[in-house]
Amino acid sequence: MLNPADFIKESIMEIKNTVKDKKAIIALSGGVDSSVASVIAAEAIGNNLTAVFVDHGLLREGEAEYVETTFQDRLNFRFVDASAEFLRKLDGVEDPEEKRMIIGEVFIRVFERVAEEVGAEFLVQGTIAPDWIESEGKIKSHHNVALPHGLVLEVLEPIRELYKDEVRILGSELGLPEHMTQRQPYPGPGLAVRIAGVITPEKIHICRKANAIVEEEVHKEGLDKTLWQYFAVLTNTKVTGVKGDIRDYGYLVVLRMVESLDAMTADVPELPWMMVKTISQRITAEIPEVTHVALSVSDKPPSTIELA
Repeated sequence: MLNPADFIKESIMEIKNTVKDKKAIIALSGGVDSSVASVIAAEAIGNNLTAVFVDHGLLREGEAEYVETTFQDRLNFRFVDASAEFLRKLDGVEDPEEKRMIIGEVFIRVFERVAEEVGAEFLVQGTIAPDWIESEGKIKSHHNVALPHGLVLEVLEPIRELYKDEVRILGSELGLPEHMTQRQPYPGPGLAVRIAGVITPEKIHICRKANAIVEEEVHKEGLDKTLWQYFAVLTNTKVTGVKGDIRDYGYLVVLRMVESLDAMTADVPELPWMMVKTISQRITAEIPEVTHVALSVSDKPPSTIELA
């Protein structure tokens, strides 16, 4: 059983002994994994750690502002807007696995540039057990595992052997606020794996808005405390609809809401039907490009939590 105080103490000592008086950067996404890893590393090496938050143009609504507000006074924080670089590399790419690999490579190139600027020799990452288990099992690659060739930084992964529930416990032990430790997981590639087919500015806008509606209604219902993840996926399918007594032809959005303990398995619970209906009504009313909303009811396995 995890003893959080002992684990934190041992991790801090290990990082201190490894990094010594050298410098490190950490990929800070704002999720609980990278947040916990950042705080542990900062406890170990102080301002010799630079926490790098990269905006790849595929964030949730308000995400950049949330992360900056939460960490700019707590960590040696660096904000990098690399959205143009990411979206240029993703232009015309349809396959979700190729998207993941491209995003992973661009992330590392950005981190390498920052590392060169600050003189860092180490890269700390918030990799946890499901990341590398799924990658080694060739289920999905994760940007913080499938690193491109030519990496010049030594990688440290202080929470690599832990599962999400254990990381949340560490976060509480470290004094992170509950709204941070209990955040739903968000994929490193962001909306790239929630947008089927080619990524366009229009699709990013649609998917971002749909996800914001899902999150808002789930919070209103109080299910954010029990659901593991809840989000919307913009499919590459268009279906006929009727808006204002006129035929319309718009996108199909799929809702995904699951319960889980460690992301290795997940179940779709019974959901309040009026909440689902409200989400559907809001998405089709507030996002003109969408004509149809469906609900995913597949557990993991055989499905994965993310649809792409």
